[in-house]
Amino acid sequence: MKIHFDHLSGKLLEGISELSDILDISITDGEGTKIRVVQMEGPIQVALKDGQGLIRYQESIHFFRALGLFLEQARERALFELTAEPKFDFNGTMLDVSRNGVLKVAVIKQFIRYMALMGLNGLMMYTEDTYEVEEQPYFGYMRGRYTASELKECDDYADLFGIEMIPCIQTLGHLQQALKWGYAADMKDHADILLAGEPKTYAFIEQMITAASGMFRSKRIHIGMDEAFQVGLGNYLKLNGVQDRFQIMNDHVNRVLAITDRLGLEPMIWSDMYFNLLANDYQGALYNVDADFSDDNMSRIPKGVQFVYWDYGRRDENGYEQLYEKHMRLGSKPIFAGGIHMWNSISPNNGKTWMTSQPALRAAKTKGIREVIATAWGDNGNESNHLVILAGLQLFAEHGYGDEVDDKLLTRRLAACTGIDLFESLNALKYMDEVPGVSEGNHWMANPSKYLLWQDPLLGLLDKHVEGEAEAVLPQHYAGLERRWRQCKEQFPVPFSRLYDFYERLASVLVIKSTLGVTLKKWYKTGQKDQLAELAAALNSPLLVLKQRIEALRLSHRALWMNTYKPFGWEVLDLRYGGLLARISSTQDRLADYVDGHIEEIEELEAERLPFDQNGLTGRALEVNVNYQAAVTASCFI
Repeated sequence: MKIHFDHLSGKLLEGISELSDILDISITDGEGTKIRVVQMEGPIQVALKDGQGLIRYQESIHFFRALGLFLEQARERALFELTAEPKFDFNGTMLDVSRNGVLKVAVIKQFIRYMALMGLNGLMMYTEDTYEVEEQPYFGYMRGRYTASELKECDDYADLFGIEMIPCIQTLGHLQQALKWGYAADMKDHADILLAGEPKTYAFIEQMITAASGMFRSKRIHIGMDEAFQVGLGNYLKLNGVQDRFQIMNDHVNRVLAITDRLGLEPMIWSDMYFNLLANDYQGALYNVDADFSDDNMSRIPKGVQFVYWDYGRRDENGYEQLYEKHMRLGSKPIFAGGIHMWNSISPNNGKTWMTSQPALRAAKTKGIREVIATAWGDNGNESNHLVILAGLQLFAEHGYGDEVDDKLLTRRLAACTGIDLFESLNALKYMDEVPGVSEGNHWMANPSKYLLWQDPLLGLLDKHVEGEAEAVLPQHYAGLERRWRQCKEQFPVPFSRLYDFYERLASVLVIKSTLGVTLKKWYKTGQKDQLAELAAALNSPLLVLKQRIEALRLSHRALWMNTYKPFGWEVLDLRYGGLLARISSTQDRLADYVDGHIEEIEELEAERLPFDQNGLTGRALEVNVNYQAAVTASCFI
């Protein structure tokens, strides 16, 4: 589509140039549709009448969203007028690049382009130790850490579109990777928690904050401090005896705020530790609405910091509203952080994302919360891929400019913002985990596509959950998804063709692997040695076919990873795939020894299968959430 503009700044033109491939437009000197551009306070407005276009916007980010809206409408109608009032001042995402998957600069820029058209104006890169700290060569060593120039390049690019990049680091907990080296021996409370009160700790924190803030033009900085549930209970306790942990937290926050004040920064922290400490909860429960927020306690909490309320599991608007109100007592307008559920699974849980984000964002608008972010964590090896979050980002974006959001709107808008009709297929990835036997929406975050892939074929720690109805339907379920992802792969361009090639190959593995352990146990206990011999055969064995499919999956996953992330961190997944292939070979060996009479029994298959015990909950069929380490063995995992 050819367009030309009346009154447009050079910076906006530069941004449009970066988006031209997605938008499928060419900018001319006078050909095509003329668009008058007006910057003024107030809502976004786009209109077309008598072949003349209009875009009114306030902030740069509003212009790029408006441009996408204009083109979407202009391709369908010759006459229209739309207005939208931004609901949030800051609406963006936080991309986790600390769980092995460190996004390439080119991919960060790709996300920035999509965000610009969505109208999302904030981006945080969650970096525990994946950024350079000049004084600390072991900080982020062999982890794919970003150089200062890489993050400055991203910041400059984001600024083209009016997107604010904010450093997002940790200054208390979640620092195990950074603190495992010898340099940190004197400033550890626990393996992943800094030693509060130790002078070396604050010299180290100042180095981190100085480095992180120096890479971005924003004066805002997220300094973390979530989930430090053992603060004051490790080396701190040995050195200082029993102390008021609420006061330990306050003193630590105050000392870190002194650093940010000295550097002229505007800090924010996660808020959960204050709820935890003021509920006297040693179990790590989150956001107890009955936490003691008395006037006395509130007066002791440091001022001059913004609190980020993160919640990825609540499903009722009223619950969110209560906690927004509770946060107001902390002395600043809270930021809300929701979750696009891609973590601790190999597949995204879009049902959970929708189930939690819709009420959270409605309640935020009701209570006047003006800043929201969508987090995308990569816990337990970053097995999934950040491309899967685009539908969730669109959900946050549309809530930022409207009252209600449905799948029809998201389908149309995501196609306009990516240039590809992606929504239905991205949303359907949830069915890799939301299999028959898992409740609709997958609230309990069942991750069978992960645990059925990795669990040991001889030990079958999750096999009890597969017996019965699941055993009958899982192969057909995954076979249907294999066909569906193959069609998507053939339909979409890169990088999405790579994404669906990966899921096609994962589904093809699960067609066999999902019920393998149950089948082995059944054949063994019923004396079907012929079937076991077939599995043990060196040639033409179903296990040989499975190994070939796993190797094809590994290669597909590697290609997807190497095109999305830096190579550091992939070695962890290589080890997982290699371990799986080795265990299948060992399974063949054990079966061969048995059918050939070298051993009288297979002890692993003699053992009774028990339900996977997760926090005392059993009997939930496939509805369990298991990490890699727990799925592969009940033995010590060193």
